[in-house]
Amino acid sequence: MPHDHHDHDHDHDHPHDHGLSPSGHPYRQDDDAPLTYWQRMEIAVRELLIEKGVTTAAEVAAQIDLMDSRSPANGAAVVARAWTDPAFKARLLENAGDASREMGFDIGPLHLIAVENTAQAHNLIVCTLCSCYPRNLLGLPPDWYKTRAYRSRAVREPRAVLAEFGLNLPDSTTIRVHDSTADMRYIVLPARPAGTDGWSEVDLATLVTRDSMIGTALPRSPQTVAQDG
Repeated sequence: MPHDHHDHDHDHDHPHDHGLSPSGHPYRQDDDAPLTYWQRMEIAVRELLIEKGVTTAAEVAAQIDLMDSRSPANGAAVVARAWTDPAFKARLLENAGDASREMGFDIGPLHLIAVENTAQAHNLIVCTLCSCYPRNLLGLPPDWYKTRAYRSRAVREPRAVLAEFGLNLPDSTTIRVHDSTADMRYIVLPARPAGTDGWSEVDLATLVTRDSMIGTALPRSPQTVAQDG
């Protein structure tokens, strides 16, 4: 579990809406609320870059749309492929970045590692310094992932943290905690649920949740999906 963090290339979450003024300034739904320091800084830097010709309002909007297009559905598709294709699963566990790119998901220069859950071991992902997270595959991290409580307790008492999420694992199951860094991210490959023989990749992907790829939950059961349907 790597702990030797260095400078993080933080792609922190900042509220944004899609409409842009001619200067590139987003129209916010809470226009009457005072701006925070970081919001003022973001606006000033963005408008300066547009003024200097470094970027354009259209390019800013395109990047926002790209960020919003990333969702846990990307990671779910990767997991479902691994569940149905042993050769792809082997490539994913060897080099998760290259395997994800095979499916058309651009994860950038980050070193992505897939860790597999088994009957003997369960994996849990955390970033103890901030909120490093495989956003291109999972979208924006949940708020709880960024809290100081989760970031500290997931390392110290992972079994208790999982129990608070409703996941009670047998004492015989080893829990492995993986600490993300600025240039290294993790994704959990959960175990394929029983009773899914013959399911297509598309159907299997419906069982994969964001939390199951972080490690705080298991995939949905086929019975749950049937009830929801």
